[in-house]
This record gives sequence, C-alpha cells and structure tokens, in this order.
Amino acid sequence: MATTLAPPPRHVSPPPTARRRIRRAFRRRPGKFTYLVLTAIGFFSFFPLYWSVVVASQDNSALGKMPPPVLLGGNLWFNLKRAFTMVPFEKALINSFLVAGAITLSVVLFSTLAGFAFAKLRFRGRNILLLSIIATMMVPTTLGIIPLYMLMAKIQWTGTIYAVIVPAMVNGFGVFFMTQYLSEAVPTELLEAGRVDGCSTIRLFWHVVLPAARPAAAVLGMLTFLTAWNDFFWPLVVLTPEDPTVQVVLSTLSAGRITDYSLALTGALIAILPLLVVFVVLGKQIIGGIMQGAVKG
Repeated sequence: MATTLAPPPRHVSPPPTARRRIRRAFRRRPGKFTYLVLTAIGFFSFFPLYWSVVVASQDNSALGKMPPPVLLGGNLWFNLKRAFTMVPFEKALINSFLVAGAITLSVVLFSTLAGFAFAKLRFRGRNILLLSIIATMMVPTTLGIIPLYMLMAKIQWTGTIYAVIVPAMVNGFGVFFMTQYLSEAVPTELLEAGRVDGCSTIRLFWHVVLPAARPAAAVLGMLTFLTAWNDFFWPLVVLTPEDPTVQVVLSTLSAGRITDYSLALTGALIAILPLLVVFVVLGKQIIGGIMQGAVKG
C-alpha cells in the first residue's frame, strides 16, 4: 500500500489581535532594573570626567589625603593659568585644531569619493585596487615612521604642520568604511535614473551620494577627528617643541621627577573639551544613522 507524505505545514501569520499583542509587548515600558543598569553605566562613564575636574580644581598636596577629595576645590582657574604659562598651550590648541580639522575634512571627502567609485562605478582593476587599499590597514603605522620622516626632511617640511596633515589626508579604513556603507545606502536604480535625466558623475555624487552618505560621514568624521586629535608619536617626531600639538604639550606637563597631577589633569581637561563639542555637534547625525540602519534591518 503506497503511502503519501503530508505536505509541509504552511507559515500561518498570527491574527490581527495577536499582532496587536506582539506590538504592545515590544512597546512596553522598560522596568526598574533597566533604568538601574542604565544609571550605573551612565555613572561609571561620567565619573572619570568628573574626577578630572575635581583633581584639576585641587592642588597636588590635596590628592594625597585619605579619603581623597570628591568635591570641587578653588584652584581651577589658578591651574588653568599655570597650564597656559608653563607650556605653549594656545599654540598647541591652534595646531591641533588645524591638524584635526584638515585631516577630518580631507578623509571624509576623499573616502566618500573613493567609496562611491568602488561601490557603484565599474572600472578595470577595481577589486584588486580595493584589496590593496584594505591591505594597507594591516601594516603598523610605526613601520613607516623612518621613511616618512626622511621624505619630510627631503621636501623640507619638518617642523611644520604640513608634515602632520598631508600623510593622513586619506586612509584605508575610511575608504573601506564608505565603500561598505554606500554599496547598501545608495540604490543603483537611483543612479541610473539620474544618468537618464542627464546628470554627470560629479552631479550624481554631489546631489545623490553625498546626502545619502551624511550619517556615515558623521561617524567617520568623529572617529577621524578623535584619532588626529589624540595622535602623539608622529607630531612628537616631526614638530619642534616650540610648535607642538596638544598631546605633546600634555606629555610635557606630566613630565618631571614628581608629577603634578592637578596640572596634568587640568591640561587633559582642556584637551577633552573639543572632543565633547565635536560629539555634541555630530551626535544627531550619528544617532540618525544608527536609527536609519535599525529601521532598514
């Protein structure tokens, strides 16, 4: 007697009432434990910044007391004056703003251009060239310090901020990051429709690709600014002590037989403030990009 197999069960969608219950469950307000965990995470994230302000407002002798101070003192403005008097902090801030700003703008622009080309344009050797760029991310930066310094000395750029800006105007991470983002964020049909309407490649990039790349550009810009602002070794090698960046100046403040922690953390507090401003300015775009990716997923 022949037997027949039963057909596989079909996927049955839940009735409207069940769907409403599922949506209501996802919209349920978080409980007290969630708020407790978020409060603890926020506290431990904010406490190092608060402790830096407390130490910067004290003198060095107050830090050796037990228990250590947890409230603000009255020496903040005095320590700020000392920081700007002992080292060329104003010059360092200007140099760091110029270096980090120029590197950020150039990396975002060139990485978006290259990402658009690798993601949406077809040309000979595209995959090999992209793999070569990705391979540069595997090479440690310190391996190129000596030949890069020899090159800067040959073109007489040592001691100038050009030697810090030009080698970092584009990097493999930015190109790879924008390539991956634009390959999904910009539909090929939209580009083809623009070409039918008579748009050139430059106009497509300016009016279609660049607005779509804004969330990723904000993330890349913040990461690039943070990296350029915190760079220490290469500016220490190529710049003079009279024309430093912020990180080089901070190393000078913390040097000595006895470290003045109040002075060192005063300088660190000055160096942190621009990073907070950049995050506040770009935070809306970053959150918008995250939410956009969540909605697509």
